[in-house]
Amino acid sequence: MNPLKKNNAKLFGASGKTTLVFAHGYGCDQSMWRLVVPDFEADYQILTFDHVGSGGSDEASYDFDKYNNLSGYATDIIELLEYCQLTKVVFVGHSVSAIIGALVAIKRPDLMGKLIMIGPSPCYINKGDYYGGFDENDIHEMIDTLESNYLGWSSYITPVIIGRPDKPEFADELNKSFCTNNPEIAKHFAKVTFMGDNRADLSKVTVDTLIVQTSPDIIAPERVGKYVHEQIVGSDYYLIESAGHCPHLTAPEETIRIIKDFI
Repeated sequence: MNPLKKNNAKLFGASGKTTLVFAHGYGCDQSMWRLVVPDFEADYQILTFDHVGSGGSDEASYDFDKYNNLSGYATDIIELLEYCQLTKVVFVGHSVSAIIGALVAIKRPDLMGKLIMIGPSPCYINKGDYYGGFDENDIHEMIDTLESNYLGWSSYITPVIIGRPDKPEFADELNKSFCTNNPEIAKHFAKVTFMGDNRADLSKVTVDTLIVQTSPDIIAPERVGKYVHEQIVGSDYYLIESAGHCPHLTAPEETIRIIKDFI
C-alpha cells in the first residue's frame, strides 16, 4: 500500500526546505502536534502521520507479528521517508516515538539529520541499577487492567499522562483519542511500549540528538531522561520546568522555542 495512505501522512509547508517529521506517542495521533506545527510551516517542510493502528491510519495494515516490537514502526517510517524522497530530516518524536526515531537513526542515518526526543523512555521497568520509574509488578498490573477494562484504564491513565489538573481539557482529549483506537491494537501497542527494553540501542545513535525532559513527569521521570542523555554520546539535554508528559500540548511555546534553538 502507498505509505502515505497507510500512515494517513500529510506533507505540507515550505516545499524544498528541510523537512521536520512529527511523530506522536502511544494512543495519540498527529493532531496532538497542532499547537506546535504552525510555527514551522513557513520555513520548513512538514511531515505528520499516524502510526499504523492509530488515528486515521489503515487499520487493516496492522500486523501483530510485525508490530510485536518497535522495529516494525521504524520500518514504516523508513518506507515513508523513502517514498517521499526525503533525507536528512529533523525527526521530532514524542514518548515511544522518540525511541522509534532512534531506531530509524540507527538503521538509516542517511535519512535523519537531527533527532529530537521528547519524554523518551527506553525501558519503563526498573532493572538492577537502572531506574525506569516502574516496578515490573506495576507494569504487569497495568497490563492486566488494560486487558480487562481498556476504557476504564484509559480514563484513569490519561490525566496521569497529561499531569496537569489545571488543564483537564487535554486529559479529556487524550482519553477520547485512546477510546477511538481499536482496543485490541491499543492493548498490543501498550504491551510493546511498556514492556520493551531498548536501552542497548541508545549507544548506537550517532546523529545530532536533543533530549527534552519535563519535570515532574510520572511516565518518564527526570532520571530516565538523563540516562538517555548519558547513553547517546554528544547529545544535548533540556529540562522544561512543567509537569506532565506532553509539553507539546501543555507548554507549546517553550517546546517550539527549544526545537527552533536546536535546529
